[in-house]
Amino acid sequence: MQINTSGHQLELTPAIKDYVESRFQKLERHNDRITNVSVILSVDKLEQKAEATVHASGKDFFANASAEDLYAAIDLLSDKLDRQLIKRKEKLNNHR
Repeated sequence: MQINTSGHQLELTPAIKDYVESRFQKLERHNDRITNVSVILSVDKLEQKAEATVHASGKDFFANASAEDLYAAIDLLSDKLDRQLIKRKEKLNNHR
Protein backbone atom coordinates (compact mmCIF):
# COMPACT_ATOMS: atom_id res chain seq x y z
CA MET A 1 0.00 0.00 0.00
CA GLN A 2 1.35 3.38 -1.02
CA ILE A 3 0.46 6.40 1.14
CA ASN A 4 0.80 9.89 -0.37
CA THR A 5 0.56 12.70 2.16
CA SER A 6 0.41 16.34 1.18
CA GLY A 7 -0.28 19.55 3.02
CA HIS A 8 -1.98 22.75 1.92
CA GLN A 9 -0.85 25.83 3.81
CA LEU A 10 0.78 23.44 6.25
CA GLU A 11 4.31 22.15 6.63
CA LEU A 12 4.37 18.39 7.03
CA THR A 13 6.72 17.26 9.76
CA PRO A 14 8.10 13.72 9.97
CA ALA A 15 5.98 13.17 13.10
CA ILE A 16 2.76 13.98 11.21
CA LYS A 17 3.75 11.73 8.29
CA ASP A 18 4.55 8.85 10.64
CA TYR A 19 1.25 9.31 12.46
CA VAL A 20 -0.71 9.28 9.20
CA GLU A 21 1.10 6.14 8.02
CA SER A 22 0.52 4.33 11.32
CA ARG A 23 -3.21 5.15 11.31
CA PHE A 24 -3.73 4.16 7.68
CA GLN A 25 -1.74 0.90 7.93
CA LYS A 26 -4.58 -0.34 10.15
CA LEU A 27 -7.00 -0.11 7.21
CA GLU A 28 -5.35 -3.15 5.64
CA ARG A 29 -7.00 -5.35 8.29
CA HIS A 30 -10.35 -4.95 6.54
CA ASN A 31 -9.26 -4.86 2.92
CA ASP A 32 -5.93 -6.33 1.84
CA ARG A 33 -6.30 -5.04 -1.72
CA ILE A 34 -5.75 -1.36 -0.99
CA THR A 35 -3.29 -0.06 -3.56
CA ASN A 36 -3.06 3.68 -2.97
CA VAL A 37 -4.05 6.16 -0.27
CA SER A 38 -3.98 9.87 -0.93
CA VAL A 39 -4.17 12.11 2.16
CA ILE A 40 -4.49 15.91 2.08
CA LEU A 41 -4.05 17.91 5.28
CA SER A 42 -4.95 21.59 5.40
CA VAL A 43 -5.48 24.48 7.79
CA ASP A 44 -8.36 26.94 7.54
CA LYS A 45 -8.07 29.59 10.27
CA LEU A 46 -8.66 27.63 13.50
CA GLU A 47 -9.94 24.47 11.82
CA GLN A 48 -7.67 21.58 10.85
CA LYS A 49 -8.98 19.55 7.91
CA ALA A 50 -8.03 16.12 6.65
CA GLU A 51 -9.35 14.33 3.58
CA ALA A 52 -8.38 11.09 1.97
CA THR A 53 -9.11 8.91 -1.02
CA VAL A 54 -8.49 5.17 -0.75
CA HIS A 55 -8.13 3.19 -3.98
CA ALA A 56 -9.07 -0.43 -3.39
CA SER A 57 -9.81 -3.12 -5.93
CA GLY A 58 -12.98 -2.16 -7.72
CA LYS A 59 -13.96 0.83 -5.59
CA ASP A 60 -12.69 4.20 -4.38
CA PHE A 61 -13.51 5.47 -0.91
CA PHE A 62 -13.47 9.14 0.08
CA ALA A 63 -13.83 10.79 3.48
CA ASN A 64 -13.07 14.13 5.06
CA ALA A 65 -12.93 15.29 8.66
CA SER A 66 -12.19 18.48 10.53
CA ALA A 67 -11.30 19.26 14.13
CA GLU A 68 -9.43 21.83 16.18
CA ASP A 69 -6.44 19.48 16.46
CA LEU A 70 -4.75 17.98 13.40
CA TYR A 71 -4.20 14.62 15.08
CA ALA A 72 -7.88 14.45 16.08
CA ALA A 73 -8.86 15.18 12.46
CA ILE A 74 -6.61 12.35 11.26
CA ASP A 75 -8.18 9.99 13.82
CA LEU A 76 -11.70 10.91 12.71
CA LEU A 77 -10.72 10.46 9.08
CA SER A 78 -9.24 7.00 9.56
CA ASP A 79 -12.28 5.92 11.61
CA LYS A 80 -14.64 7.03 8.83
CA LEU A 81 -12.68 5.14 6.20
CA ASP A 82 -12.49 2.12 8.47
CA ARG A 83 -16.29 2.06 8.78
CA GLN A 84 -16.68 2.38 5.01
CA LEU A 85 -14.33 -0.55 4.40
CA ILE A 86 -16.11 -2.71 7.00
CA LYS A 87 -19.49 -1.91 5.44
CA ARG A 88 -18.21 -2.81 1.97
CA LYS A 89 -16.71 -6.06 3.25
CA GLU A 90 -19.96 -7.05 4.99
CA LYS A 91 -21.97 -6.20 1.90
CA LEU A 92 -19.78 -8.42 -0.29
CA ASN A 93 -19.94 -11.30 2.19
CA ASN A 94 -23.73 -11.08 2.55
CA HIS A 95 -24.34 -11.19 -1.20
CA ARG A 96 -22.30 -14.34 -1.60
